[in-house]
Amino acid sequence: MTTSESYAFCEDVARRQAKNFYYSFLLLDAARRKAMCAIYAFMRYCDDLSDAEGVADRAGSIARWREDLEAALRGEAPGHAIWPAFIDSVARYRIPHKYFFEMIDGVSSDLDPRRIRTFAELYDYCYHVASVVGLTIVHIFGFDSPEALELAEKCGVAFQLTNVLRDVREDAQNQRVYLPEEDLQRFQVTPAELADSKPSPGLKILLEFEAARARGYYEESAPLVGMIHKESRASLRALIGIYSRLLERIVASDYDVLAQRIRVPTWEKVGILVRSRFSR
Repeated sequence: MTTSESYAFCEDVARRQAKNFYYSFLLLDAARRKAMCAIYAFMRYCDDLSDAEGVADRAGSIARWREDLEAALRGEAPGHAIWPAFIDSVARYRIPHKYFFEMIDGVSSDLDPRRIRTFAELYDYCYHVASVVGLTIVHIFGFDSPEALELAEKCGVAFQLTNVLRDVREDAQNQRVYLPEEDLQRFQVTPAELADSKPSPGLKILLEFEAARARGYYEESAPLVGMIHKESRASLRALIGIYSRLLERIVASDYDVLAQRIRVPTWEKVGILVRSRFSR
């Protein structure tokens, strides 16, 4: 497969599956947009391997994907359609290879039932499944100050904490509890309550606490927009705007995340996209 064909494949994957991410890609120039799609396709495939139903050896599949990554980065691209575009993007934007291996470590941690004990453990999980994404794409956006890396890490944590709040019930039903055990105990919430259809008073207070924590990371990472290269700022503004709006919708629903999956509707994403494009 040629590099151009590989980019076309990755763009199709992103257009069909990226949802929140893809809207922000539209505000980038063609080269950066294609690179974002290539990186997203890699991440999407990693995530799909960890969540694949009916696959007897998901750990083996992820191990083989890690081997394919090692081969691709050596210049010995395996046969999957994403690799030519992925390799070109990584080289073009000088993305450190370690982030991709950390992504694989993150999805591997979701293979078995999961209980998070402390916020430090949750932060580490957020780093591996979300912050490494931010650290990767900030290289595509372009930056000059090393401080941008620290803020990209915190921005990824904000995004993943938002996801954790949105997916509380679904995760609990899959035997994955990402809300820290220390916080469950603090607010006297049992893991069984997370799989119920209606939040208890204690769970609402817990979710409010975690939402405030997420909001804090959005606020801490806000200066990142001004640190990346000017031509990429609208895209990052849109991405942050969509995710922070999701958090706002969770709060506005009175944390009704057990009975429904909170979403940002398309019309609202488009509005955020337009405002991000013309903001200064």
